[in-house]
Amino acid sequence: MTQTPHSGFHWDGKSHPFFEGWYFRVTLPEDAETIAFMYSLQNPAGGNHSGGAAQLLSSKRYLCRSFPQVDRFWAWQDALGLGHWRTASTERSPQHLPAAEFEQSVQEGYQVTATEHQGILQDPGSGVMARWHYHVQPVYGWGHPKQAQQSTAGWLSFLPIFEPGWQILMAHGWATGWMEWDGQRYEFDRAPTYAEKIGAVHFLKNGSG
Repeated sequence: MTQTPHSGFHWDGKSHPFFEGWYFRVTLPEDAETIAFMYSLQNPAGGNHSGGAAQLLSSKRYLCRSFPQVDRFWAWQDALGLGHWRTASTERSPQHLPAAEFEQSVQEGYQVTATEHQGILQDPGSGVMARWHYHVQPVYGWGHPKQAQQSTAGWLSFLPIFEPGWQILMAHGWATGWMEWDGQRYEFDRAPTYAEKIGAVHFLKNGSG
């Protein structure tokens, strides 16, 4: 499936206020549960209010973890692919890793592409651990499935003055894999999944978005 426009990371490398966020959801009908993953990065050039975050949400649990080191974030500019390491034992620079290497080398962090999602987080206060790894079969992006995918906000969103605040990355797909959270394990096969982003938000000089 051709990915939707704006699937890549949109920071231009310059030192100015910037924010980008991502949302991924897996629905587990057999468990009567929905699990959401939210990632964000602010001011990747460093300075005030710089850093990232990862949040996990379900009907029963919530976990939020800060990622203060922006230099441990990586992302692809031409396709959906991003990750952030909070604690890692590898000497490699932050990048997408094979699943087995990620599991062995990254003690806390996440990585996600259009077809795979993996991570591990721990609440330092309670000691609650969350781990997950699943593969995605995209079905619908945004637009006719047999044609080039479209921007959610239409063609005007390509113009700088109309930079999108929200974009659907995948309207529907199938997720197969597992998640362990606070001692409970979920295993799923072809569970409905969805993805979106808050993309390319360059704040004005006065601080308003």
